[in-house]
Amino acid sequence: MSRKTDAMLKELRAHGLAYPGTHLKSPWPGHKDLAVNDKTFAYLSIEGEPLSISCKLPQSSQVALMLPFCSPAPYGLGKSGWVSAQFTDDQLPPIEMLKAWLDESYRAQAPKKLLKQLAAPISKSSSKKQPAAKAKPRRRARA
Repeated sequence: MSRKTDAMLKELRAHGLAYPGTHLKSPWPGHKDLAVNDKTFAYLSIEGEPLSISCKLPQSSQVALMLPFCSPAPYGLGKSGWVSAQFTDDQLPPIEMLKAWLDESYRAQAPKKLLKQLAAPISKSSSKKQPAAKAKPRRRARA
């Protein structure tokens, strides 16, 4: 059974997998989670099920918990800033908000070496210009 939220779930998974070092992790049936270095940063439902997501939100958890579809994540994760959200086909959340949650959660869980890759500017070796070598002044030959 395909749900309206399946397309959104697919987009969220693709967005999360674009971060450096990420992979899918399925620790139990009914989930295809996003992980970095085998450390989960987003618990996601699977296609055909109602959309649900849990993320670690160290900066924005208090704001997220004011939303009617959010609650502290179960199993004690809520104490560490994890927030869970559940949606129906009639209650589609703003995709940009969920992408921002993925970003915050990834940054909270990823090692520093991978975070540096996010901040590194994109450079192409062909576009880098080498500084011109300074010409040494020549001495005039004496006549």
